[in-house]
Order: sequence, then structure tokens, then C-alpha cells
Amino acid sequence: MAINDNILIKIRDMKDSMTPVEKLVADFILENTDEVPHLSIKSLAQMSKTSDASVLRFCKTLGYSGYRSFIVSISASLGSRDEEQKDQYTDIQPGDDLPIIISNIARNNIKSIEDTLSVIDRGQVTKAVKVLRESSRIVFFGVGASGIVCRDAEQKFSRINKMCHAYTDSHSQLTAATLLGKGDVAFFVSNSGDTVEILDALELARKNGATTIAITKYNKSELANQSDILLSISTPELTMRSGAMGSRIAMLTVVDMLFAGVASAEYQHVKKYLSKTHNILSGKHRK
Repeated sequence: MAINDNILIKIRDMKDSMTPVEKLVADFILENTDEVPHLSIKSLAQMSKTSDASVLRFCKTLGYSGYRSFIVSISASLGSRDEEQKDQYTDIQPGDDLPIIISNIARNNIKSIEDTLSVIDRGQVTKAVKVLRESSRIVFFGVGASGIVCRDAEQKFSRINKMCHAYTDSHSQLTAATLLGKGDVAFFVSNSGDTVEILDALELARKNGATTIAITKYNKSELANQSDILLSISTPELTMRSGAMGSRIAMLTVVDMLFAGVASAEYQHVKKYLSKTHNILSGKHRK
């Protein structure tokens, strides 16, 4: 399984948040990927029924300085595509045999992690680890499946004696966000990035001077735009709820990265806490 900066995954994940003209370019590229590396900017503009300027804006939306660097990235993505073709997302179908369900769920979860590694910004992960290490306290915000991820993060960071708490309902989230201040970290988890309860808490946390971190889908959501640090995940667009399973696995993986980053950097300080919590959880304190 290739793990790289796959621009085709980024285009797929960002398409829904693009402008109508950008979507025309994106649709053409996704439907004609083999042709694109051989097209000039003018040819791509004509074939996607847009303009040279629109194609260039599309490239810059995806983080490229110009058309040439974009095409180089497309070519690199195509180079690994054949290897990955067998590992495409597969939705759950009514009446599927259990062995097929087992195989498809495992493959989808593996691919969610792999695709997330293609879009997540390592520099943003580094910043997140730094602010988590320096924080006075960490507050996790998430609802539904994202709330489960927050509970997992709370359990992990508590083990290394970080002052933290997860809030998973709208009322407690607003209360917690109101009490945040400078030196605190407000950590938001939302696949869509448009959950109303999360955005309300985000606004309060920002007003109160907390540093904000977000785990959300790779797109142009309000949560992505408004957070100080953005940790992007990639998730499949499937009709049944297997998509939510994949996003949860991707989010948990990002939490694990951050926890391991903090614990590793502060190992000499936190190893006593890890040892104590391991012993108490394993029952060794009774011996």
C-alpha cells in the first residue's frame, strides 16, 4: 500500500466544498485522470469548459504555486494508483455474506488511515504536539461518533497526567468553552466540520483566547477555516454507515499520533505516570 501525498484523494475530498467552476475542473480531472498529465493549462480549461485563470485558481486552492507543480503531483499520484486500485472503498450491501463484510470493513478502515496520511499536514501535527505539551488544560469537543473519539483522547492524555476533559453534549460544551482562557487548548472533532454545536463552542473558545485544534475532513468547512491548527482526515463517501466507521478510525489514529508525540517528547517526565496507570489498570497494585 503506497502512502504518499495523493492529490487525487485531496481533489475527491475537497470537491463538495469547491466553487461551481472549481467543481467542473475537479470532475473532469477525476473522470479523465490518465489524460490530464498530457494536457496544457489551455487544453484542460477548454475540456473542462472553464478558463485558464479558473484552472490556475483551482491549482492554488489545492496548495500549488502553479500548473506545472500540480501536473507533477498528478503524475506521481497516477504512478501509485494501479497498486492501490484493488483497495478501493466498498460499501456494505444488504445480504452480504459475513466473510465479505469482515473483509470490506477491514479494507475500508485500512484505506481510511492510508488516505488520511496522504492529506494530513505533518507541520500541523508538530504544532499540535507543541501546544498540547505547553497547555494548562485540554478540553475535547465532539458529538456522536466524534464524541467517542474525544473520550478516547481524554483517557489517553489523562494517563500522562494532562489536565483534560471531554464534553459530548451541546450544553456542557458551551459551559466548558465559556470557561476556557489563554494557555488552554480547545480540541474539536467533527468529520463534516459544520456541526452547529461544535461551531458555537469554537466561537466561544476563540473569543476567550484558547488555542484551537481541529480534526476534520479535508475540505473548506468553517471548522477547518477558523481553527488555529488543522489536522485533516480523509474519509469515503458511502451510502451506508460504514463511512462513519472509517472516519472514526482515521480520527482515532490522529489522536494516537498526538498522544505518542507528546508522551515521547516528555517521556522522562511522564514515564512514572504511564507506569502507575498501567499497574492500576492491570491490577498489579493488589499484589
